Amino acid sequence: MPQRIPLKKPAALLAVVVLAALAAHVWSGGGKTGADKPAAIRAVPVKVAVAQRGDLELSLKVNGYAEAYSTVTVQSRVSGQLQAIAFTPGGRVRKGEVIARIDPSLLQAQLDQARGNLARDQAQLANAKQVLRRYTPMVAKGYVAKTDYDGYKANVGVYAASVKADQAAVEMAQTQLGYAQIAAPVDSIAGAPLVYPGAQVAANSTDLVVLNQVRPIHLTFAVPESALDGIKAAGARRSLAVSVQVPGATTAPLQATLDFINNAVDSGTGTIQLKANYPNTDDRLTPGQFVQVTLPTARLHDVVSVPVTALQNSPNGSFVFVVDADGKAQQRMVNAGVSNSGRVVIEKGLAGGERVVTDGQMLLTNGTKVQVVEG
Repeated sequence: MPQRIPLKKPAALLAVVVLAALAAHVWSGGGKTGADKPAAIRAVPVKVAVAQRGDLELSLKVNGYAEAYSTVTVQSRVSGQLQAIAFTPGGRVRKGEVIARIDPSLLQAQLDQARGNLARDQAQLANAKQVLRRYTPMVAKGYVAKTDYDGYKANVGVYAASVKADQAAVEMAQTQLGYAQIAAPVDSIAGAPLVYPGAQVAANSTDLVVLNQVRPIHLTFAVPESALDGIKAAGARRSLAVSVQVPGATTAPLQATLDFINNAVDSGTGTIQLKANYPNTDDRLTPGQFVQVTLPTARLHDVVSVPVTALQNSPNGSFVFVVDADGKAQQRMVNAGVSNSGRVVIEKGLAGGERVVTDGQMLLTNGTKVQVVEG
């Protein structure tokens, strides 16, 4: 005979199932708990900048190089044997400082000879004048023939002319002897010697050394001819400042002054050469060194500008995100103009003083809540 199953076990099993279902319902959010409330919307962190209204200086950045203000190739003005060099190669020399000497022996001998000729002719002139004074009274009395007297008088003129020629020869010889000491024509940096003591040099032919004047120094660069009118207009209003940056340098840019605009445009490149003057008292620049030159070309008055990083592009045009008083980003379509030195002119669509997003735009849509972060 079959045994009866007690009814208590199925009832207990059913109770366990109901409790499990209820727990799952509560766990999944079906219960009346705090999970019923929607999660708070998080603000997107962004960086902002203020749109500025005012004058904006447009500038042009080009590559250039430092060039010696003047370069002098020194030659001897007299022939002779090079006796000594009196400069340190690569060192600084002062204007008027002796930098080389030519053996003066032959030049001194020529001066002595010229002085001897002068002394001889001066003595002959003195004698001729004495003879003329002696016979002048006798001519009137008929004791001396007129032709003889005229000869005495002519001798005075001949010796006087010889003395003048001798004096010129002495001055020439003295000048030539002075040329035996060669002086620097400008404050400059000396290059390597091109000849050495013992070498025979020819007057106005043999190169001795090259001197570069580097205080001040020129910065040479070329700009497109299209920028020429703006540069001339800016230069007419004031002395045109030029900013110079040495590649790789961590110091502040150097400040130079534009002082030369070439008189013709290069038809092959469509550019024109300009030069700026830098005092170089700190010897920062060396001839031949490459630099980056920035110079103003025009000035825009009362314009609105923002950092170029604020400007975004879409198929419908350019836009920026403006942060409103409620801390929300509003997409604003704008008309962008010229850009310069990291800023772009906004011709339409933005007013001065408004805050625009410069970093974090990729996470924004129109009306997104934002949180402004520094840095």
